[in-house]
Order: sequence, then structure tokens, then C-alpha cells
Amino acid sequence: MNTPTAHILLVEDTPDLALWLGAALRQAGMNVSFARDGHEALAQLPTGHGFDAVLLDLQLPGLDGLSVLQKLRERGDPVPVLVLTARASVPDRVLGLNLGADDYLPKPFDLSELEARLQALLRRPGRTKNAHLRLGPLEMDRQSGQVSLFEQTLALTPRESAALRVLLEAPQRTVSKEDLHRTVFPDETAELEAVEVLIHRLRKKLESAPVPPGLAGAPVIHTIRGLGYMLMPAAGQDR
Repeated sequence: MNTPTAHILLVEDTPDLALWLGAALRQAGMNVSFARDGHEALAQLPTGHGFDAVLLDLQLPGLDGLSVLQKLRERGDPVPVLVLTARASVPDRVLGLNLGADDYLPKPFDLSELEARLQALLRRPGRTKNAHLRLGPLEMDRQSGQVSLFEQTLALTPRESAALRVLLEAPQRTVSKEDLHRTVFPDETAELEAVEVLIHRLRKKLESAPVPPGLAGAPVIHTIRGLGYMLMPAAGQDR
């Protein structure tokens, strides 16, 4: 794919399928986040979210995919939605398209067809997004991955940069430890605790950066016990 910085939300409750698709999309140059049910998907898609497209399964626990799609379109969210589902009947496809789906791919599907359809959605006019991720004085170039803090380059390892990208894509929202693990350690057998070590190092680099006079501090990574991590502005700092 020719969209190396595209950020995709994959909404799929089957773990094996989610991991397979996530790995394939990363190999195609995508940044992938995960949601396991409809409520979790909507929590990651508030107004102003940074996703370029959503891959949405219909048969989800709690809140089904059609309800997620309907709520997105009712609030005017134009994010492209590619529906993935075992519901292959014509009425189901028509209903999904009438509710605002951009495309519809029944399971089982060929990975090359999924990539081709997703690429077509991402090429549509008006789908470009800001070239930088930003929270206060912390900024990341989407294309190069270069990070600056108070307009000074912040040296990060590739894994630290990958973790920070996920947090910056969802500022002031909780990102689970599992999602960070899938993104940063997709093809390794690293334990979940490796995320804690990584976040500790990243937090220290943010905290130790010199703060120019008159400015609030760097954004802070908060640990939300039992849920994950949240990147927040420093006290007294606007986004």
C-alpha cells in the first residue's frame, strides 16, 4: 500500500483474526489500533479522533457493528468504514451501505482484496489529515516519526516512538496495555510486562526534558490502573 502513515481502527472480536489482520496491515505500512466490541470502538472514535479508516465487523458483543456505524454517521463522522462480516445476504449489505458504510467485504475474504479496497478508500479526495500529531509542546511528524518537545528533538528508540504514536493518536483517552503490546511487539514473544518497562522509559524522557521559562511542563503519561495508559497535557496546559 502507498499509505505508510494511515491509522486504522480494527473492530473485531475474534482474537486470532484480529491478530492476523493487524499483522498483515502493519506489514503493508499501516498503524493499527484494536477494539474488541462496539462500545470500545465508539470510545476510540470521539469527535476529532485521528483514524483514517475503520475496519468494522458487524457481529460484535454488546453493541453490534451496524449500531456503531449508525452512531458515527448520526454525529457527522465521515471516517471511511469498510464492513467485514459473515452476513453475506443482499439485505444486510444494503442496510450497511444505507447506514453509511463505504464498502462491504463478506468473510471469508482474500487479504489482497481487503488491501485493495482499503487503499481505494484511503485515496478518496478529502481524506488527507494533519501531517503532525500534537499535544501541547509535544509533536510527532507522521511521515518521518521524528519527535520534538518544546521545539527540540526528542531522541527515542523505535519502540518508544511506536508507543508514543499510539498515545498521541488517542490523546486524553485510555490506551490499553494489550493494544500497546500488539502495536509495539507484534511479532515477538515479549511478555505484557515489557510494555510497563517501555512506558517507564518513555515517561522518564518526557519528564526530564528541560522546560523553557514561562511554559508548563511536558505532557504526562498517566497509568490508569487496570485499564492502561493516558497521555495528558501538563497541568495548566491546553491541548
